[in-house]
Amino acid sequence: MELTIDRLTKQFGPKIAVDRVSARLAPGVHGLLGANGAGKTTLMRMVCDVLRPTSGEVRFDGRDVRALGGAYRVHLGYLPQDFGYYPDFTALDFMRYLGALKGLGRRVARSRSLELLEAVGLADVANAKVRTFSGGMKQRLGIAQAVINDPAVLVLDEPTAGLDPKERVRFRNLIASFAQDKVVILSTHIVSDVECVADDILVMRDGAFLMQGTPADVVARAAGKVWECHVDVQGADKLAAGNCVSNVHYAADGHAVVRVVADEPPTADARPLEPTLEDVYLYVFRDEARDDAPSWRM
Repeated sequence: MELTIDRLTKQFGPKIAVDRVSARLAPGVHGLLGANGAGKTTLMRMVCDVLRPTSGEVRFDGRDVRALGGAYRVHLGYLPQDFGYYPDFTALDFMRYLGALKGLGRRVARSRSLELLEAVGLADVANAKVRTFSGGMKQRLGIAQAVINDPAVLVLDEPTAGLDPKERVRFRNLIASFAQDKVVILSTHIVSDVECVADDILVMRDGAFLMQGTPADVVARAAGKVWECHVDVQGADKLAAGNCVSNVHYAADGHAVVRVVADEPPTADARPLEPTLEDVYLYVFRDEARDDAPSWRM
């Protein structure tokens, strides 16, 4: 099984939201990492055949998804960034309704709904109305409905928005269990979510893929660009003003240890550090407006 994105482009008037992106996605978790406005949601909507591309195509096992139509959507699970709910439905009724829309029989839909509500920690409120749910509970319900048809392609657009740290850990464990034989696309700007579960990472900026690879491959691109600097408080403020600072630790003696992401050592005694995925993110998106921002296109 393979999902192919081939020179996919979407233009809204003069603005190019997605610019000729291509990728071949095998089963596993593919983290789509980028800042707000990078084009992630537009790309996801085209992958889900919700939005028609200006040019290019998405292929599922070699066939254009637009030509497949309903035959593709049978294999698709989707949690959009802004997911709508029927507030007077109970969680169980909502899941059964989505199961019916996906073509599941009544018994299968009920059984699958109960199973998934248990998996996302909503079994005890299965008969409560959705309008009584917190934002995090609604998000967990959205994750459950996305996999009710046991999809081959699972697309999750900012799925951990509104979840607390404990719920995000639960989500990551769910994704790991769902991804054994599925193409999972996880679109987010939360670096830790991608770092924990992704087999493959695509970094997107200004509608294009800057890089693609395993987490280790992507992190290696920031080698030699992360530094530890020992300075006084005024020095820490100066570093923060002119560089990308990921962490500052202030000591009791008035000095500070600063982690800086920069092309060159920011101080004479700067010590090189091993980079992390967060360092890569900070470097790539350090200043969206600068003309000299790094060009790491594949």
